[in-house]
Amino acid sequence: MDKFGMNNQTDHMFAKYVGTGNPDTTKHEWLVNQMRDTYAYIIGNSSLNTYVAISEGESRARVKFNCLEKMLFPAGPPPDSNIED
Repeated sequence: MDKFGMNNQTDHMFAKYVGTGNPDTTKHEWLVNQMRDTYAYIIGNSSLNTYVAISEGESRARVKFNCLEKMLFPAGPPPDSNIED
């Protein structure tokens, strides 16, 4: 396989799967995507939601609510991009 074909395949993967990022994705953006995927999985998976609820001593509805709130700013505010070295 030539290197141009490989680049075409990786570009297709980056376009198809948003969570994989791309060469321009910052560390903060990647972390935010991963954390939001995790919270969405906890909300959507009934067994995992129950497990987290039991471990935290909360109701399942409270765990869903907390995960939804954490999805707003899962890794805090984005860092300043105007910082000069």
